[in-house]
Amino acid sequence: MNAWEWGALIIGGGLGAGARYLLDGWIMRGRSGAFPVGVLIVNIIGSFLLGLLAGIPHLSPAWLAIVGTGVLGGFTTFSSVAVETALLAQRRRRDWAWINLVGTFVVCLAAAALGLTIGGLFPR
Repeated sequence: MNAWEWGALIIGGGLGAGARYLLDGWIMRGRSGAFPVGVLIVNIIGSFLLGLLAGIPHLSPAWLAIVGTGVLGGFTTFSSVAVETALLAQRRRRDWAWINLVGTFVVCLAAAALGLTIGGLFPR
């Protein structure tokens, strides 16, 4: 990566993290202690978009890194899934904890696969 691409990746990470904060906050407004649906939605969107980008055959590796690793890496968050799952278990909502953990994995995997499939439809 050249200096411009490296800088774009760093800025993209900040933009992705900011977008995650805003979207999660908007979804979860007024829902303290509830199921972390905001983080789930963020991760589904991010998984789909990363799959879509990775499936596009003519996307340059630099742009995949900038948008995929930078923007979408900042946008999605496995650490929040882990913490939210642990908090649900601590609050004795083990059913929600398992749904969050397994559901996030399954739905995000499906979203990524869908994105890869759609991305693969782009002509070479």
